[in-house]
Amino acid sequence: MAQDGAARPMSAVRAAGFTSSRARGSTFDPLGQSRGPAPALEEKKEDLPEEKIKILEKKVNDLITESCMAQSMGNSQLALEKAKEAERKERALVRQREQSGNVEQINVDLTYAILLNLANQYENNEMYPEALSSYQLIVKNKMFTNAGRLRVNMANIFVKQKNYPKAIKFYRMALDHISDDYKEMRIKIMQNIGTVFVLLGQYSDAITSFEHIMSKSPNIRTGYNLILCYYATRDGDAMKNAFQKLLSVPLGIDDEDKYISANTEPPVSAFRRWRGPQQLRRAIRAFRSKSPTRPEKGPRFIDDIRSNMLVEAIKNDKLHQMERELKARAEKYVMTAAKLIAPAIEVSFAAGFDWCVDMVKSSQYVELANDLEINKAITYLRQKDFNQAVAILKTFEKKDSRVKSAASTNLSALFFLEKDYDQAERYADLAMIADRYNPGALVNKGNTEFVKQDYVKAAEFFKEALRNDSSCTEALRNLGLTYKKLNRLEDALDCFLKLHAILRDSAEVMYQLADTYELLEDPQQAIEWLMQVISVVPNDPKALAKLGDLHDVEGDKSQALHYYCESFRLFPCNIEVIEWLAAYYVQTQLYEKAIQYFERAILVQPSEVRWQLMVASCYRRSGNYQKSLDTYKEIHRKFPENVECLRFLVRLSQDMGLQEVQDYAAKMKKVEKMKELREQRVKSAREGSARGRREGSAGSVDSGRSSSSNKGERLGAQVMSLPASNEPYESSTPKELDASYVDPLGPLMERPKTGAKVRVDDDDFADEDLGDELLPE
Repeated sequence: MAQDGAARPMSAVRAAGFTSSRARGSTFDPLGQSRGPAPALEEKKEDLPEEKIKILEKKVNDLITESCMAQSMGNSQLALEKAKEAERKERALVRQREQSGNVEQINVDLTYAILLNLANQYENNEMYPEALSSYQLIVKNKMFTNAGRLRVNMANIFVKQKNYPKAIKFYRMALDHISDDYKEMRIKIMQNIGTVFVLLGQYSDAITSFEHIMSKSPNIRTGYNLILCYYATRDGDAMKNAFQKLLSVPLGIDDEDKYISANTEPPVSAFRRWRGPQQLRRAIRAFRSKSPTRPEKGPRFIDDIRSNMLVEAIKNDKLHQMERELKARAEKYVMTAAKLIAPAIEVSFAAGFDWCVDMVKSSQYVELANDLEINKAITYLRQKDFNQAVAILKTFEKKDSRVKSAASTNLSALFFLEKDYDQAERYADLAMIADRYNPGALVNKGNTEFVKQDYVKAAEFFKEALRNDSSCTEALRNLGLTYKKLNRLEDALDCFLKLHAILRDSAEVMYQLADTYELLEDPQQAIEWLMQVISVVPNDPKALAKLGDLHDVEGDKSQALHYYCESFRLFPCNIEVIEWLAAYYVQTQLYEKAIQYFERAILVQPSEVRWQLMVASCYRRSGNYQKSLDTYKEIHRKFPENVECLRFLVRLSQDMGLQEVQDYAAKMKKVEKMKELREQRVKSAREGSARGRREGSAGSVDSGRSSSSNKGERLGAQVMSLPASNEPYESSTPKELDASYVDPLGPLMERPKTGAKVRVDDDDFADEDLGDELLPE
């Protein structure tokens, strides 16, 4: 018989290990609480070699992470420092493992990651020799499997260094280390090889690489590069074949209409333009205008609106954005390739365009056919064949709205450039009717209103174009010019500042800003913007002359002289610059220098007598009276009726005691007499014509005839009183000589020191702002 508390074998009556009687001296303690708390865990001893190795390995991993994070944030220098520190600590880690005898526990993957990160950071910091050394350490280490692929990175560095033969060598070495299982990687390396061959100018080798890719795994980029190579070799048939291969490349993009149900058609144009609760009413109005058969209110209509907004949200997700970008890039390649090869594949570019259009119509890019036709018309425009361009563009008047709007926009711009403003306005209206949201059409319409001097209406069209396309630089620029015409200078300044934010390096925009600040009477700001202009276009003579003018207004004569001299050096035919420089040297009494500029003015305006008079006056002021006299005589020979020249000749001849003084005095009297009679004749003719108009308005025909006859008698009497050309005048005595004269250099000597500019009456060079003409779209 078993003792109490002892285990028994399992029987049919009672389970083994359990008994109803308690063992002697035992208490019920199922959780073992009577044994007390568990003993404390043993503390890790950090001084142990294994613990030191683990801590150091963790620090190395943390440094790699920090290096990658710094690079992702754009701090390449910090990323390189962290990578170097990780390499140093990893070397210390390896030494500790070797000292502890755990060589077999060296983490090869960690070493690979450290060297690869270090090489990448060297490359990001453009330290190419160091990067190549780090890659070489990885490639030559046989412990690293698949390290041969890194030769692609090394080849990329050789491309950056323009060492193209070595780059091809390393690309091919990398290709040998990659098996056929990695098809996409091999294709990308082949693309790089073909691109490097293009950089070397070895188009036949590049064609071999691109043809191999198009036969194995065709893509849009390679097909486009293949066309470029055939274009470089001028192989027309091969260009045609390559273009057909490009068109046949599958894009793998699903049809967007799959989301549209049969009974609900979304107003795409409405919901793409308006977002937010406030604009929902506009979307509803647009939806009603596009769907007149639908109920204009009620739950059914609201359900349609919500379902359409849901469809639009689905169609605008990240995946569809990527697909649209891919399609847009493919269409760009196709359009560029067609425009490139069209003049080269046939005897004429028109036949080439027609072939490309036929190919495109039979492909998946059928919607590009009309765009190619428009490009054909634009090519005719570049060749100055306006009739052919207009004929092609007019064929689109019956096409769909998008193509019709584009063609009408081009026609409007064409007629605007030809100054046929009525036709320009007509086609601008047609483009707006076809597509009211076409910014180019609105810009052209605004230009026609600007030409009609209706600046308020022009500004409205330009602002509407900007509301539809905020990046339309033509509308923004033309709006600024319109505000200048309206004398709204602050608004014009705001437009040009916005335009400068878009076109940072545009000298024209900077010049407009300088001109606007000058109109706002802020010369310092104008000077700063003009300094930016000459930093972009340092050889612009007009900007330099404008800088000289502003410094002259500010009273800085030395800077004004510097910029005017630079402007004259670049363009020595600007009469205003010549005149300012001559006036400056007259004021400083450097007459020899002034004569050089006056002689240049004579070359520019040979029929202007005052420049020659100023040359003679400079000689007289410098004390060279004989040269001055000879100059006056030459002027008198060319301009015998010039009174000022004769007066100077009389004065000089009298001062020098010459015998010709009486002859010059007689000629001067004669010329003055003829000038006075001519003025009287013109004055009487004006009075007679005015009297005739008054008498004619009174209805007296006979009196008008009588007045006319009297007028003719008076004119005839005046003409008869003039002496003949060879009739001698009575010589005057020396006491009667009028030796008074006006020095032509007097106005130059009396110029104000600041702010005054000598203007030429007959200036052949218009003083217009840089680029003030409107830009057609």
